[in-house]
Amino acid sequence: MKQLVVATRNRGKLKEFEQLLSGMGFLLLSSADFPDLPDVVEDGETFEANAVKKARVAAQATGVMALADDSGLAVDALGGEPGVYSARYAGESATDEQNNMKLLQALANTPPSERSAAFHCVIALCCPDGRCESFKGTLSGVLLTEERGTEGFGYDPLFLVPAFDKTLAELSLDEKNQVSHRGRALNALKEYLAAGGSV
Repeated sequence: MKQLVVATRNRGKLKEFEQLLSGMGFLLLSSADFPDLPDVVEDGETFEANAVKKARVAAQATGVMALADDSGLAVDALGGEPGVYSARYAGESATDEQNNMKLLQALANTPPSERSAAFHCVIALCCPDGRCESFKGTLSGVLLTEERGTEGFGYDPLFLVPAFDKTLAELSLDEKNQVSHRGRALNALKEYLAAGGSV
């Protein structure tokens, strides 16, 4: 079975990857399996730049093919913010709760009709020799004025998916993976691998 390193220490994210890549013939490892794996400074100006940087560092440090994603929320009323700063919107070590609170405050005077937003995800698959391929996914929705649901992580409790009339945090993992930005990017990756693609 081929090994594949998922360059994340986020358990929620790893769980999504495990479910989406099941049956693909990979033994999934994570950053936690490699204590000496260097931390990557996500200083890219795009989701793709950050994803490629993380995957390339992980692949070269472990000698195993690696994938990494960078994803975030772009809010139309905020000019695309928080964007690549989504995970640290309220500060470098901000919790999901702190990020959500800051977002709600930033949108406090924004009417429901102007609270459109989209989650973006780019997944990079890199080989130890530095070659990479990227895959993208997007999910559009609306931001609520208060949190709903207990599943998921990050901004999921605030992000309403119109097709379900539920937030991402109210969807089951199966439902979420069908429509999420990460699910769509991973499906593009799976189609690429199933067609015999490699990096």
